[in-house]
Amino acid sequence: MEMMNLNLPATNRFATAYYNGTDEVQNFFHYQYQNSFHYQKRLEELSERSFMREELAAHIEFFMKPFPSSERVFESIAKLKKKDSVVVIGGQQAGILTGPLYSIHKVISIIAFAKQKEKELGVPVVPLFWIAGEDHDYAEVNHVYLENRNQLEKWVYPNKVLDKRMVTDCVLNKEVCQSWIEDVIETFGETEHTNQLLEFSKKAVECSETFVDFFAYIVMELFKEQGLLLVDSGNRQLRQLEKKAFAEQINHAANITASVENQQAKLAEYGFARTIELSSEAANLFYYDEEHFERVLLEFNKETKTFFGKDGNISFSQEELLAIANEQPEKLSNNVVTRPIMQEVLFPTLAFIAGPGEISYWAELKNAFEIFNMKMPPIIPRITITFLEREIESSIADWGLNLQEVLRAGVSEEKERFLTSVKDTSFAELFSEAKEQLMKSYTKIRKQSEKDYKGLIPLLQKNESILLQQIAFMEGKIEEALLIKHDVALKQLDCIDYSIRPFGGPQERVWNIYYFLNKYGLDFVERLLKLPFDFDGTHKVVKI
Repeated sequence: MEMMNLNLPATNRFATAYYNGTDEVQNFFHYQYQNSFHYQKRLEELSERSFMREELAAHIEFFMKPFPSSERVFESIAKLKKKDSVVVIGGQQAGILTGPLYSIHKVISIIAFAKQKEKELGVPVVPLFWIAGEDHDYAEVNHVYLENRNQLEKWVYPNKVLDKRMVTDCVLNKEVCQSWIEDVIETFGETEHTNQLLEFSKKAVECSETFVDFFAYIVMELFKEQGLLLVDSGNRQLRQLEKKAFAEQINHAANITASVENQQAKLAEYGFARTIELSSEAANLFYYDEEHFERVLLEFNKETKTFFGKDGNISFSQEELLAIANEQPEKLSNNVVTRPIMQEVLFPTLAFIAGPGEISYWAELKNAFEIFNMKMPPIIPRITITFLEREIESSIADWGLNLQEVLRAGVSEEKERFLTSVKDTSFAELFSEAKEQLMKSYTKIRKQSEKDYKGLIPLLQKNESILLQQIAFMEGKIEEALLIKHDVALKQLDCIDYSIRPFGGPQERVWNIYYFLNKYGLDFVERLLKLPFDFDGTHKVVKI
């Protein structure tokens, strides 16, 4: 493997400004991630707070027991108990087969940054991945994209979930899942690594009961030697450690929403659109009806101090909701606003690893953190990676393309230039003449018919339309013949496009790690981690 760094803009304007350290965005955060002195300040702040270290370590150890492990994992659990230890944390939804590549990139970022800061600061730094199991958007986690017949297709896991249950409650149908995975791997074609991947996947399915289990099993098999720890935000046992934090969020519901709205107004002054959608009555908590697997977003009436669902089916007084937080905390869960706050209450967070979208919404939370007398941690842009396979690199060279431009904009312009260059313009001129002559002739026929056979005018117009359609049909056939004639060249361009700029976006948002595991082996990720990843805001191109 070989890595090169390129400067590419982020997927949103705010994140690009953040990467560049622009002054106008720094005021929305407590720390500047590029300032090494700020990490020492963060350690000092964390040393003045207390955390449920023993309880968290015990919970994580129990939660991770069914998954692949190593001595490094137990070392990380032991580190977490130490009073001076901190964590580098980031999270993502539990996508099937780990979902898009950016989930893997985020884990790599967490591990690499934790190693870097442990060496620099001389304190135990634990890499921790937060699985967003409390999320209920099943449609976001139930599919992968695969190459099939020279194009990318969406392959959806067959079992449907029609209610709003949390992903942590989405049970895996083992027989269906195993069959589906075999079909997925078959599309890749057989390699020397295929049987090993099939065996590993079979074991992962057998050892998993839910989507979260399956996600966690695969992640730990890939990263167990790195000392990575996992936590599931939808886990009922974890809720027992969140009682006090839920109560605080309930008591400050109106203030939290007002603080976010205030930050959004400040961002608007700089021309940045808000990322978090919330109403002025948002309570920023979900109530989970476990009987019907319904996750209901709560709102808060400041006059009556009542929490209620938007559909009006449920309603609680503030005292009733506080009692639920204390006695049945598994019925509550966080939304995009309160999840970062809950994370900060639970863990001594040295730094949070964030994608471009997350950077934007964390900018709206600074005042919300201050309500709880906390600062948000340094927000570190996760590493972005494009895997450049040898055959794709050769094709780019054959076409004389600039890799940075291909990563930024794809090859659609090059494809248009090529088609224009090989197109026989004489056909276009001949078809244009034919249509022009036909329309002139029918104009004369129409004028004559209006005098003698007016009733035939509709039929005449229909006949003209049919003939024009036939000419257009032949034009299309000529276009098809052109594409067939240059099929090899066009497929080469298409292959470049869907490999590193699929659907007009970054590779990491579409492709899945299983393609690369099948082609390059289960140790693919382990070899990746040996590369010198720097958190300098550049895009990493890994040649394989």
